[in-house]
Amino acid sequence: MVTILIHIVNAEPVKLDVEDLPKPTDNAIIGRNPRERNDREVPWIEDGVDQVVFPWWRISFIEVLPTLEEEAEFPLPFRNE
Repeated sequence: MVTILIHIVNAEPVKLDVEDLPKPTDNAIIGRNPRERNDREVPWIEDGVDQVVFPWWRISFIEVLPTLEEEAEFPLPFRNE
């Protein structure tokens, strides 16, 4: 299972869990467990919905998020400002 952050045109990004990364030949992205970037419920998705389909024309770009193992192995630098 891969977690991605899809950036939707004129909407806030949505985190999804997908089986495989989308291919260029796909017409849509099908994902489970839709949530906001901070893991809260998405307000414009009905309660109880656990699978969504987004057509490519609504998506501007996709970020592939690291797994917990990858985060532990390669910590990201940070600043104390």
